[in-house]
Amino acid sequence: MTVAVLFARADSVYKTLPGCDVWGIDRDARRWPGGVPAVAHPPCRAWGSLRHFAKPRPDEKDLALWAVSQVRAHGGVLEHPAASTLWPVAGLPAIGERDEFGGWTLPIFQSWWGHRADKATRLYIVGCEPLDVPAIPLRLGEATHVVSPSSRIRAGHPRYRPQLRKAEREHTPPQLAAWLVELASRCRPS
Repeated sequence: MTVAVLFARADSVYKTLPGCDVWGIDRDARRWPGGVPAVAHPPCRAWGSLRHFAKPRPDEKDLALWAVSQVRAHGGVLEHPAASTLWPVAGLPAIGERDEFGGWTLPIFQSWWGHRADKATRLYIVGCEPLDVPAIPLRLGEATHVVSPSSRIRAGHPRYRPQLRKAEREHTPPQLAAWLVELASRCRPS
């Protein structure tokens, strides 16, 4: 089954995966015609915990709301940071709850799929029951890096972990990308 990947980076790992119809800035994801489940990675800088430092394009914040509507209409999964303000604004369900579209929220750490930082993330899933998601590779322990450093822990401190560069913070680990595609392929809109 083909899965659409919406708002992928130009150098996205999804372009190397079979069965992915990848839509990024070059194809303008807003032109995607629908019809198959989607993996949506809408820009998060206008929604995240550091949004007050962000300089998004004027239309960028609306892309996440559009992505929510596409996942609700066609099934699939939307990925955003755990601290995203998208959840209350878009009426996405809290962990353990459902919305009127049958959607639910799954909290994950991207380090479980090989990211060098924990990268706490929320997934909004429509069209797949919790018992039907692919196996999750739970990894315990502390990640080797951080997305943003603590002001209290400096180099030389025993708990110090280096910060990732921007590109690595933004990339989806290949194992997670494959897992999200598998998850979306199991989704059927209600």
